[in-house]
Amino acid sequence: MTDAITGTNSWLTAVKPYFRPMPFVSLLIGISSGFPLMLLLGTMGYWLSKVGIQKSTIGFAIGLTTPYALKWLWAPLVDKLPLPIFTKLFGQRRAWLFFVQALLFVSIWLLGSSDPANNLGYFALCAIMVSFLGATQDIIIDAYRIEILTDEEMPYGTATNQFGYRLGAFFSGVGTIFLYSPETGFGLGWEMAYGLTAFLVLPGALGALWAGPGTYIDRHGRLAGQRMGAWLKETVLNPFIEFLGRRGSVLILLFVLLYKVGDAMGQGMLNPMIVDLGFSDGEFIAINKVVGFWGLIVGTALAAPFILWLGMGRSLFVSGLMMMFSNLGFVILAMHGHSTLWLTIAVATEQVTSGIGLTVFVTYLSGLSSLAYTATQFALLSSFAAVGRTWLAAPAGIAAEAFGWVGFWLMTVVAAVPGMVLLWILWQKGFVVESVRQPSTEDD
Repeated sequence: MTDAITGTNSWLTAVKPYFRPMPFVSLLIGISSGFPLMLLLGTMGYWLSKVGIQKSTIGFAIGLTTPYALKWLWAPLVDKLPLPIFTKLFGQRRAWLFFVQALLFVSIWLLGSSDPANNLGYFALCAIMVSFLGATQDIIIDAYRIEILTDEEMPYGTATNQFGYRLGAFFSGVGTIFLYSPETGFGLGWEMAYGLTAFLVLPGALGALWAGPGTYIDRHGRLAGQRMGAWLKETVLNPFIEFLGRRGSVLILLFVLLYKVGDAMGQGMLNPMIVDLGFSDGEFIAINKVVGFWGLIVGTALAAPFILWLGMGRSLFVSGLMMMFSNLGFVILAMHGHSTLWLTIAVATEQVTSGIGLTVFVTYLSGLSSLAYTATQFALLSSFAAVGRTWLAAPAGIAAEAFGWVGFWLMTVVAAVPGMVLLWILWQKGFVVESVRQPSTEDD
């Protein structure tokens, strides 16, 4: 009896920090962080398919998310530059957050009111605006989250932030399509659906108002008075110099670029295939979004014990193989055509493996970041990884048109092979170790 009481108390002590104010705020800002990218990567592809845009064009529309791959370029500006009046009223982080969210809200309304069937250029311009502002919001939220959490709260706040991110993506995927759908939803059309989804900026704004300005410190203050060249060297170049000075740095960068290319190609063309195979809006919402959402949550929850059990190197290798072969489910779906059973199986399998793989990969990128340049190198590495998702996966639409859906999904399996080969080489040479923290020049 005593052991049971002790165990219960230990469990309550372990989960208690989840219910503190700042981890809850991390959940709220995570919702606002997660929804813009899904509007561009998932919902946008569904919309374009519905109005008859070619698969090749939809594939290259993934390139409209390029600002997420380049956000490190203007991150120092967002970090350092105060906004007149707003910074004094709200503090550096919240001033930028409220300013960018207001612009993001307007840009999403403009995107929803565009007409891609008749004016694809204006649609693309609006999408680029949403992408740039969404990426900028991520810069602010990542920094603000770190500054409002104590050291004890950091693991809990990071976990709730990731869950909030998934919720935001879920709302902008399922919610937007449900608001639009004349078949199984409210039938409001794309303009109103996107416009109402734009209100997802509010959880982050309200959370920030509640949490206060945070513990922002001008980390570039010591550079005041230096010339622009010196500032750029310290802020942008030195993290590159440190990283490229490591053994195997070029191979590591190639691996980061290629590891998730096959997975990204598949995700970019999944929604167009669902439309092409004749699935209804209701089937899309129930299977691809609801089943997929919970599959991703389960996969994310399994990732931490997965790493603890296998170690970092083996986790990368096993999760990479799982993601690669999970695409075979879509090969079978393409062979069957309109099959709700195989769509459910394929989506659930792919999302669980992606949840594990993405979390393992982000943990690996975190371990690559030098203690001297943690924030900057993580931003640079995550942006570099986004290049693979954005541009190397962009020709997916051309491949789908050329090979058909069966051939396309087989090709995504093959596209994952180079990343796995690079990982094997890195592992054999000792450039990937089993601990979370990877070797750096500091260790040398």
